[in-house]
Amino acid sequence: MKKFLFLVLSLVLMASCSQYKYETVKNDPLNTKIYTLDNGLKVYMSVNKETPRIQTYIAVRVGGKNDPSETTGLAHYFEHLMFKGTAQFGTSDYEAEKPLLDEIEQLFEVYRKTTDEAERAAIYHRIDSISYEASKIAIPNEYDKLMSIIGANGTNAFTGHDVTAYVEDIPSNQIDTWARIQADRFMNPVLRGFHTELETIYEEKNMSLTQDNRKVYEVLSNALYPNHPYGTQTVLGTQEHLKNPSITNVKAYHKNWYVPNNMAICVAGDFDPDYMVSVIEKYFGAMEPNPNLPVLEFEKEQPITSPIVREVYGLDAENVSVAWRLPEATHKDNDVARVAATVLYNGMAGLFDLNINQAQRTMSSYAYENLQADYGAFQLGGRPKPGQSLEEVAEIMLEQVELLRQGEFDEQLLEGCINNLRMDKMRALESNSARAMEFVDSFINGGEWADDATLLDRLAKVTKEDVVAWANNYLADNAYVVVYKRFGTPKDVVKVAAPKITPIQSNRDKQSAYLAEIQALEVKPIEPVFVDFSKEMSVLNPAEGVEVLYKQNKNNELFSMDYTVYKGSNDDPALSLAFQYISYLGTEEKSYEEIAAEVYNLAGNYYMGAGALSSTVSISGLESSREQLMAIVEDLAYNAKGDEEILEALKKDLIKSRADRKLNQRACFSALQSYVSFGAETIAKRNLSDEQIMALTSEELLEKVKTWFSNSHEVSYYGPASSTEFVNSLTKCHKIAENLTPVERKFTEYQTVNDNSVVLAQYDAKQLYYVQYSADDRAFDKAQAPYITLYNEYFGGGMNAIVFQEMREARGLAYSANARLSTPAFADGKYSFTAFIATQNDKMRQAIEAFDEIINSMPESENAFAIAKEALIARLRTDRLVGPEVLDAYDRCRVLGIEEPLNKMIYEQVQALEFADVLKTQQEWVKDRKYVYAILGDVKDLDMNYLKTLGPVKVVSLDEVFGY
Repeated sequence: MKKFLFLVLSLVLMASCSQYKYETVKNDPLNTKIYTLDNGLKVYMSVNKETPRIQTYIAVRVGGKNDPSETTGLAHYFEHLMFKGTAQFGTSDYEAEKPLLDEIEQLFEVYRKTTDEAERAAIYHRIDSISYEASKIAIPNEYDKLMSIIGANGTNAFTGHDVTAYVEDIPSNQIDTWARIQADRFMNPVLRGFHTELETIYEEKNMSLTQDNRKVYEVLSNALYPNHPYGTQTVLGTQEHLKNPSITNVKAYHKNWYVPNNMAICVAGDFDPDYMVSVIEKYFGAMEPNPNLPVLEFEKEQPITSPIVREVYGLDAENVSVAWRLPEATHKDNDVARVAATVLYNGMAGLFDLNINQAQRTMSSYAYENLQADYGAFQLGGRPKPGQSLEEVAEIMLEQVELLRQGEFDEQLLEGCINNLRMDKMRALESNSARAMEFVDSFINGGEWADDATLLDRLAKVTKEDVVAWANNYLADNAYVVVYKRFGTPKDVVKVAAPKITPIQSNRDKQSAYLAEIQALEVKPIEPVFVDFSKEMSVLNPAEGVEVLYKQNKNNELFSMDYTVYKGSNDDPALSLAFQYISYLGTEEKSYEEIAAEVYNLAGNYYMGAGALSSTVSISGLESSREQLMAIVEDLAYNAKGDEEILEALKKDLIKSRADRKLNQRACFSALQSYVSFGAETIAKRNLSDEQIMALTSEELLEKVKTWFSNSHEVSYYGPASSTEFVNSLTKCHKIAENLTPVERKFTEYQTVNDNSVVLAQYDAKQLYYVQYSADDRAFDKAQAPYITLYNEYFGGGMNAIVFQEMREARGLAYSANARLSTPAFADGKYSFTAFIATQNDKMRQAIEAFDEIINSMPESENAFAIAKEALIARLRTDRLVGPEVLDAYDRCRVLGIEEPLNKMIYEQVQALEFADVLKTQQEWVKDRKYVYAILGDVKDLDMNYLKTLGPVKVVSLDEVFGY
């Protein structure tokens, strides 16, 4: 008991020279300070001065599990509505707007209880009419404009089963303004734009219906948690409930859950904790707590006593998932679950890695723990090889779990697990977002930070006996759920049919008095700092044909280094397979298993791979292990021992994997984008036929890797060693051929578009993916950068830009849409313009016409321009290149033929630009371009007569699109 009291007293400390009492934890790597306001609001803080920005999350301990059973999807829907403003912003006259909003609310209550379709249509027509009148008063996206004004990045939010969180990355001089705006919207949200936002929710739901992984997760959860909302309802809600929303329920939901004793503000970055707390108290201190927070009632889940089998059908490649139920996230036994997951699968030396993946018994297999506030799961996943059944894959994975239960694994693996987990933690500390997200997880799961901050210390004490006992307790051989995701037409899938709506007013030139007040606020400016490559890094030449890009890591003991040869699949389409092959092999001296165990125990990592333009060998880990890791990797490259059986299986797996990609909607669309951007010839050149793959020999592939280092190459290094130390080490450890073959760096040219055309690729889904692509022959001109950057900010830059306002907010055409005029990646490259939307097949014409309208006749607003310009300048003031980003930026600059990042010139010149400059850019660079209109969708559902008015229509096969 004395020990326990001492620990508790040591955790709650009073910061010296501070009026605030913070909770802290000894030896916490994040140096966290936690403050609790009188109303119960928690503030988690971690200071990181590397850049003048702060990552913020405002987390509410409520999610899909808390939705009323008659209106599921409500938590997620309310997350969307939190961006609509308050009585102070988002409206030009709230007093005039409110009666209309009240009437809309009442009509929705009638609508949701009406069953007659004709009556429902009449009521919705009335809702649509009043909503249009209300939209004349509303000012859409004013929250996003406010965030743009203060220079915020990454404005977003997310909803899960347990959490709804709101995300902003803000400049460090805008804490007061940020907190003021957030407090207003959390305390006083106004639910305007309800029916057009509902249209966006329909689109998001419809997108989910083609995502087999989401369907597998939902079916798996239903089997694991038949009594808990994790399994009985989904975060997006049912189709029926989305058709019958309730504003009244949404308001009650906010009143119950969005209260300070159910919220946490989690921040990491450049700030003074005392000041941060004082500002949060100033604005959030008046929030009223709810002393009667609803308690989620659910029947306790009964043990699973025999395997539960489910099936899901969809168009994606087949796979299988297996899962066991785990206790709540804070349960002490989950420490062992984390270790057990890495023993089974860690990407290198786990039981799955060695006994399944390296042994090529399945296409791929993995294991992980998924911890949640009320229940968790231990999950396995696998994909079948050619001719292999899903049942066989499940059995192979279950065999490894049996080995875990029997203790058939090397105890040294536990040490490697802890070393690698420590490495992951060290990397996470480099990111403000990762720091703040740790706070969110701790708060949402109901944990104590003292436990979360000392997790690694506890994991280091987990023994082999602990893992075996845990596996026998939680991973019983009859207590799991298995879901077979089979290929086939999805069953019982009906898209949410959205009612017809009238596009609402955009009111771009309107702004609230509140926004004008925020815009007029003066804060102490943060002076921009643009990287000086001559001071931040070095370019070294230790040998003829070898160039080193060097930057020192002064923050920790981690290093990362890449060897790069500017030859890729465009030059040799077999190179990627060669690197993949060698990753399965050992040498005469060491087996693959020995290499994997050695690298993993060193907490290191390596990767070998080829892209279209270059190929890379990457190594990372602790600086103290770098030379050992370099020696292991280079020994493998030069001395890999071929294995015909492995190669034969690998070639067959590759052919199946390529076929599987043609089943995935997003992979098909990505391939279609490349096809229209680069052309069929380029795509075909970088891919081998199945016959060519099968004809490759072990000797050919090994020789490609063995001679790879004999080409001129680049080494990039970010680590603790000084430049002299690194060059000496590189000279000693890196085998450099005497006469390296010079390799000229080449780039892939965009296709010029001279005439309009339409390209269609078949995919059987109710939702199409559409890209409008154009490129001309104008080469890179750095003088255009300020103009083009400001145009993109105004037109397609984010949620306050024209594209988002028109395509999503005003017309409800899509969940996501974007457009951009892109600067070339290299000096002789072309400028390209792309517009993207994912929408329903029956909205295709409306979406294309809307895009053509706003692209060619760009809506004009001086107010919107002023905000876009202000947002761009604010971001440029605080953007910093740190760590290995400096090396990447240097490379981007040199291939463009410039000596410093474009952002410096953009910042210096954009301040003098006027709206007329944006209009001129649109006229000269965008208006009346010729396009390829490329669509991935169900061709039989598309309006072909309309498409023919755009240009000649060509239907291409997926074989053509993928190039194999």
